Amino acid sequence: MEIADHATLVLAAQAGDQKAFEILVNAYRSELLVHCYRMVGSLSDAEDLVQEALVQAWEKRATLTSPQSYHSWLYRIATNLCLNRLTRAPRRSLPSESYPQSDPSRPTPPRLREPIWLEPFPDELLAESGAEPESRALSRERITLAFLIALQHLTPTQRAILLLREVLEWPTAEVAEWLHLSVPAVNSALQRARHALRQRDAGSEAEMVLPHFHLQDLLDRYVAAWEEADIPGLVALLREDAWFSMPPLPFWVQGRLDIATVYQTYLFTPAREWRLLPTRANGSPAFGIYYQEAGIGDYLLFGLVVLGVERGQIVSLVAFLELSTLSFFALPPTLSHLRGNA
Repeated sequence: MEIADHATLVLAAQAGDQKAFEILVNAYRSELLVHCYRMVGSLSDAEDLVQEALVQAWEKRATLTSPQSYHSWLYRIATNLCLNRLTRAPRRSLPSESYPQSDPSRPTPPRLREPIWLEPFPDELLAESGAEPESRALSRERITLAFLIALQHLTPTQRAILLLREVLEWPTAEVAEWLHLSVPAVNSALQRARHALRQRDAGSEAEMVLPHFHLQDLLDRYVAAWEEADIPGLVALLREDAWFSMPPLPFWVQGRLDIATVYQTYLFTPAREWRLLPTRANGSPAFGIYYQEAGIGDYLLFGLVVLGVERGQIVSLVAFLELSTLSFFALPPTLSHLRGNA
């Protein structure tokens, strides 16, 4: 958007032109969604927060004093709403962050449906239009499950400061003014946040270190092994210390042997067949998981598995089984029993 056109739209919106306002906010909606998702760890909550932010932006449009700062003004509104939400919401996590390692030979515990789990984010909603390949790669690294998990261990204020300074690259003085903090306080919080992320090695699971054709070969082998119920073939693709979790079950295991036991005990039963539909989530390869019982009817959506890949091996598998969290993904509820794909 040209600067002159942008200023004209801002002034028109401030004068009450709803069409100008819609043009303005539509240009920023996707990136605000990603920002709010990083803050709260839930795509459904992020969508609500963006909508609320845009309502406030319309109602408070007369308070904006500089058309050039409209972009950062929207972020300020959205960030404050996220901080308010986090004061009354529990920290989101994955089972591996909240529960001891499970015994795969014992029955799985019941699902916990309270809003405590991280939710997946479809890559197709990332605000990447026109971005350089390096920028797209960095954007995807900063939305991986590893990065999201690490963010959840920061205080809400540390989370906001890290995202505003490191991801959005806003000036320290501006962030301090937004959050009603001193510049030294912002710098101190940023250093603590950086240290916390380094300790957790956030972002190390990105598959970008693997050439694309090698990655595709790995994914093809993964699909074939799944659909053939080939447990040794699946295990061979895993790093020795890989881990597997299935939210909303408070259940997770680590290591090839335990993961193989999960496959054998809970998933690959004799009367069940599986199909996988490729997609991407959280900057990582992912698959919609579909099952069919006793060869009858279509394949039904079972969940979404997101793979962490590092140096040619799968290091993590997170199977999101709560179908309501998958509504933002282009995953059909069923796959044809004739073809096994969409």
